[in-house]
Amino acid sequence: MIDTLNLTLATIIAMIAALAYMLRVVVTMERRIARMNFNLERLTYKILKEEERLEKEEEQLEKDEKFLAKEEEKEAEALAKKKGKRRK
Repeated sequence: MIDTLNLTLATIIAMIAALAYMLRVVVTMERRIARMNFNLERLTYKILKEEERLEKEEEQLEKDEKFLAKEEEKEAEALAKKKGKRRK
């Protein structure tokens, strides 16, 4: 009877130890996943900021291109007027 009791107690203790180890593994995995999630959020934030910067830069370039196109048109008109006056 004592041997059966010792065997039962040993089995219960082994199961508790296995559950504790399993819980440790689960907590470790959860921490790793949390770190990965944090790093993903940081990376996403950096990409978002870079995209915003590029969009602003692109908008500025488009404005500059429009301005230069208008200036070129004005210069072309001025040259056309000068050539027209010279011929008369």
